Amino acid sequence: MAQHGGPQQRIFSPLRTAVHRFAFILLICSAFGLMLLGKADTVLIERIRAASADLVSPVMNIASRPAASINEITDQVYNLAHLYEENERLRRENHQLLAWQQAARNLSHENARLRDLARYTAPPVLHLVTSRVIADMGGAYAHSVMISAGSRDGVSKGQAVISDEGLVGRVAEAGYQASRVLLITDINSRVPVIVENSRDRAFLSGDNTNRPLLTFLTADAAVAPGDRILTSGHGGAFPPGIPIGVVSSVSENSVRVAPLFRRHQLEYLRVADYGLQGILSDKRIRESQAPVNTNDTQLAPDIPTGVGIVPSAPADVDTHAKPQMPAGELP
Repeated sequence: MAQHGGPQQRIFSPLRTAVHRFAFILLICSAFGLMLLGKADTVLIERIRAASADLVSPVMNIASRPAASINEITDQVYNLAHLYEENERLRRENHQLLAWQQAARNLSHENARLRDLARYTAPPVLHLVTSRVIADMGGAYAHSVMISAGSRDGVSKGQAVISDEGLVGRVAEAGYQASRVLLITDINSRVPVIVENSRDRAFLSGDNTNRPLLTFLTADAAVAPGDRILTSGHGGAFPPGIPIGVVSSVSENSVRVAPLFRRHQLEYLRVADYGLQGILSDKRIRESQAPVNTNDTQLAPDIPTGVGIVPSAPADVDTHAKPQMPAGELP
């Protein structure tokens, strides 16, 4: 039986066969051409990508809704299955919190009565200045940061710098608009501290590492990993009780402390003015220095002075003359 084909079939049949044969090669050439076009005109390619994303996003949104609905149903079933256990846990926590609330109220009233009996003097009002860390001035050999607060904001040298976790350092240099903060991990930092559990006193000495050392500990000091380290208040530099860190390791030669802050995550800091004068400012250091040559009598410029140099006697003075005794005194 003879097959009859129209003119359209005779025209498009060879073309369809050629497309099937060379489709892979055409795709490779198209991809190579798009790569060249992307290198030649990046703006055009970005616009095409943005337009493609806008066109595809509704489809993707519709396709993602069934999966989101399934996840919501699964979460609801899971919550219903564990609702009883969650309710019981919350009830136990509520009873514990109520007990702690009652204990806190009793201790608060007792503390107020004891303060009245002892005529307790309240500490000075704490002034806080919140500033932003604008630069990290340190490196491998120095640990300090720059903050956007200075003397115009009430910041002065020696004030404590704290974060939400605890002590960060102290103000080393206070300018008019900015100040430099010396971190407790710097090699020049020394902070009097106390171990919270054993009440042993020591110094937190920085050594330009992320784990400063506890120095000047007594031989019988009971320090273990996990103990909290607080400021002791000695020296008048910092008030007592500011948290600093946690003991990370204890060995025969050293005790390391992990600070509560992370240097690369410091963003906002608070400068705390506790009204202490433990660290002298430059002005007070200059005022405390004794003046030189307060006597009214001054040496002549032609007389040499110094260690081992004795001024020579004038020519008309008899150096061998016997000194005269004052009247009324026996030899």
